Amino acid sequence: MGTQPDIVAGRLPDSAYAENFSDVHPPLDRKAALIESSRCYFCYDAPCIEACPTGIDIPSFIRKISTDNVRGAAQDILDENIMGGACARVCPTEVLCEEACVRNTQEHKPVQIGLLQRYATDALMDEGTHPFTRAASSGKRIAVVGAGPAGLSCAHRAAMLGHDVVVFEAKPKAGGLNEYGIAAYKLPDEFARREVDFILDIGGIEIRNDQALGRDFSLADLRRDYDAVFLGMGLGGVRALGLEGEDLEGVYNAVDYIAELRQSDDLKSLPVGRKVVVIGGGNTAIDIAVQVKRLGAEDVTLVYRRGADAMSATGHEQEFAQVNGVKIKHWAQPRELRGAHGRITDVVFEYTQLDDSGRLAGTGDAFSLPADMVFKAIGQQMLPLPQANGGSELLEMDGACIAVNEDRQSSLPDVWAGGDCVSISEDLTVAAVQDGKLAAQAIDSFLRR
Repeated sequence: MGTQPDIVAGRLPDSAYAENFSDVHPPLDRKAALIESSRCYFCYDAPCIEACPTGIDIPSFIRKISTDNVRGAAQDILDENIMGGACARVCPTEVLCEEACVRNTQEHKPVQIGLLQRYATDALMDEGTHPFTRAASSGKRIAVVGAGPAGLSCAHRAAMLGHDVVVFEAKPKAGGLNEYGIAAYKLPDEFARREVDFILDIGGIEIRNDQALGRDFSLADLRRDYDAVFLGMGLGGVRALGLEGEDLEGVYNAVDYIAELRQSDDLKSLPVGRKVVVIGGGNTAIDIAVQVKRLGAEDVTLVYRRGADAMSATGHEQEFAQVNGVKIKHWAQPRELRGAHGRITDVVFEYTQLDDSGRLAGTGDAFSLPADMVFKAIGQQMLPLPQANGGSELLEMDGACIAVNEDRQSSLPDVWAGGDCVSISEDLTVAAVQDGKLAAQAIDSFLRR
């Protein structure tokens, strides 16, 4: 990434980078965990379980923490969600299990389920022993495309059930968004890599990096060489604004910059602008806005075309961004990216509103924001699936995504899919983990028939 007069590296003192990108939610110690676990009512028909996409028995693991059975608590969590450590850090618990907590009805303060989950899973991972053992070998081989949360979850459960798994990953490292796409302060200290190593400790899983579907192998190859296939490659494309000036220097895809940040060994070397504009309203928009602010940007404005309630980023994430100095401007959509000498100078926005039929419409009134750096964060999309198979048996698609049933089985009998690439995706790490788990269990039944 090149530098420009107002886009420079090393804006902050050396010590600021370590502080700004340290763990945003410090873990509970034993005393705090025991106190917090005592707040749980241990509901028989717990609504928090229903709110968890992976169905973790939350009262059970919290009760075990309260009796100092931390390993047992972690086992409860990992039985349902092998990536419980990452999900404890990145899952929007405030709108899932914690929002459903009965404590909200009396105190408006739920049990801190996410922090308790982290307390238990971290303790078990620190032991260095894997809590699961493999079943007897089935003699079957499964191909998994994508080493993100969906693919790793599927691979682990399939390996645990006795199958041999080969995971094909297009990038140099496994982990998917946990490795490349989540804000660095949410998963510091190489946690994503350590969790991948923990998952692989089950045995029976081989990861082949720098192997991309459509470039290095085809779906037909996998169906020929393996007994079952799971597709969990996520979304590889970035949506364009479709506006004049989008190719100006200083205009970036947010996901690409976040990936570069996550892989950097020296945050001080990353160029950042003085005046930064972020276009979008999801978690990626929040993550890039906060991170460039923490890298030293002086003025960061996030602009979204609708109101706060319509943003896919949770209220908690929006508040976090604002506490970190990010300005959020609602009801405005980009109309033009203007520049001089090939570089971005400002973005023209039009105010928006809902018309009488409830559809978004421009008002005709416009304003501009100066910018030396603009990040596009309006969503990702699935790249066209290279699935040519001798001219027959193509996967059924639902729009741009793969159509699957409740077992995550595709229209092809030996192919399953999960995560962001399927039509029923919830765009959550925890949902992707559940997809992989359900698919592995369905694959196991299929193979044993």
